[in-house]
Amino acid sequence: MATLAHPAGGDTPRRPNFASADIQLPAVRDYEQVNEEITAVLRPTKAWFLGLFVAIGALGLGVGSWAYQIHQGLGVAGYSPPVMWGVYIISFVFWVGIGHAGTLISAILYLFRAGFRTTIYRAAEAMTVFAVMTAGLFPIIHIGRPWKFFWLIPYPNWRLIWPNFKSPLVWDVFAITTYLTISATFLFVGLIPDIAVLRDREKNPLRKQILALLSFGWRNSEREWRHFARAYLFLAAFSTPLVLSVHSVVSFDFAMAVVPGWHTTIFAPYFVAGAIFSGFAMVWTIVIPMRKWFGVKHYVTLNHLDASAKMVLFTSLVVGCAYLVEFFIAWYGGVAYEQEYFWNRVFGQWWWAAWIMLTCNMILPLSLFSQKLRRNPTWLFILSLFINLGMWFERFVIVVPSLSHDVNPWQWSGYTVTWVDMGILIGSFGWFFMWFLLFVKQLPIIAITEIKEIIPPKLKHAPAAHATGGH
Repeated sequence: MATLAHPAGGDTPRRPNFASADIQLPAVRDYEQVNEEITAVLRPTKAWFLGLFVAIGALGLGVGSWAYQIHQGLGVAGYSPPVMWGVYIISFVFWVGIGHAGTLISAILYLFRAGFRTTIYRAAEAMTVFAVMTAGLFPIIHIGRPWKFFWLIPYPNWRLIWPNFKSPLVWDVFAITTYLTISATFLFVGLIPDIAVLRDREKNPLRKQILALLSFGWRNSEREWRHFARAYLFLAAFSTPLVLSVHSVVSFDFAMAVVPGWHTTIFAPYFVAGAIFSGFAMVWTIVIPMRKWFGVKHYVTLNHLDASAKMVLFTSLVVGCAYLVEFFIAWYGGVAYEQEYFWNRVFGQWWWAAWIMLTCNMILPLSLFSQKLRRNPTWLFILSLFINLGMWFERFVIVVPSLSHDVNPWQWSGYTVTWVDMGILIGSFGWFFMWFLLFVKQLPIIAITEIKEIIPPKLKHAPAAHATGGH
């Protein structure tokens, strides 16, 4: 295991330092600069207050729309047979996908020693927790009577009724709750050394006491680092299968059905690749403005953005290949309903949604073959918005055209999105960004201790106060 010279003498075991030369931070001088600049992000600014105000306003619109739906009934959501899944299930799958990049960056890339994760993984982990919290709301909204949501949970009850454990919808309950629990645990464990830095710098007695409780009395000892490193490695290894399994389980909501365009074995890897693709795009949406507004450009460097852009390009190619394979399977299978569905997808009633999906997810990301564009934060931010839009419409194209053109032509129908749907969708973004903005001003959004591991070696032997923020 890599070691870091303890400021008081001796070597303290640390997590392996696998930073390559291209992600070093030459603009960082010493440990004190790391402490000062990253903790400075915690100070509220006008831009932060404006963002929080907009997020709460969007959340208010969502809550109002939901209250109206509860009062009027689920019919105001635009549902009409046979399309009984709409914006809510589309958004559920979308937000679950957004939540995958955090665990990928913090766990899988950690195990594979990808150094570019260091400065962005904390934001991605927080994004994961809040995205899964957002996704979990939509099944409750979708059932129409949210006060009955506990019927989904298997527990001994007086009705002697149990959920159907053969249904993928029940599998979702277990997958999402497990993923949320492990992701939140992984985030908190990684925060403990950084919380100790905040504790040692805090002047307010009440806040200092709260941080002392959250840091579990961390004192930067050799024994603590040894246990921390082992726990972090265990959680990374434990979380890795969740990235592959959770969205695979979500894909079974569709793949286990016999609806045209759904029952195919490609859905599991296709959904996982799409989740990583959309998750990285949301990381850009968050990190690129953050590095500008909070003055952390020399921590989240162009090299980090370049490396993440290569990952986005790769997953875009995988997703594009999956789109083409879907069409090939429909043609090669020789099933008339499947062929009719895919023909209708690109040239029929929902052609506009399909071409938004193909343009945003297949065509625009090809620009990342250019190194100049991979290192252009403005273009990456714009591209991230297009990718988020395209991935939402991907789920729209999967859900609505399949249900509206099932195997029985007599029940073919359309689907119209209502203002209630859109209000709740906008409210979900307000909910997500409200929690993220509150997190940014309470806990370090960039990992202080891991940043100190990748600054130039000559700076590692700094005075004790600089190394740990205190003890």
